[in-house]
Amino acid sequence: MSKHEFTIKDLKRILLEGAGADEGVDLDDDILDTDFEELGYESLALLETGGRIEREYGITLDDDVITDSRTPRALVAAINAILQALVEA
Repeated sequence: MSKHEFTIKDLKRILLEGAGADEGVDLDDDILDTDFEELGYESLALLETGGRIEREYGITLDDDVITDSRTPRALVAAINAILQALVEA
C-alpha cells in the first residue's frame, strides 16, 4: 500500500505496534523533538520501526535514514522527503 504522507500519528502507531512504549513514556505528549533514546527506543526497536514503515508505505529506507534521525520530527521529515520524491518521479 503506497501512501503520500507520513505523520507523527503514523509514527506513534508504528512504534507502539512494533516495540511498545516504556512505562514512563507517554507518546501522547509532545515528543517531536525528544531523542528516541530518551523515549526508550534503541537501535533494534528503530530498525523494526523502519521495516514496518517500509512495508506499510511501499518504500525502501537506507540504514542511515533511521540512524541519522535522532528525533521523531527528523524521522517524519525524512520519510516524507522519500515519499515526496516518489510522487515527483
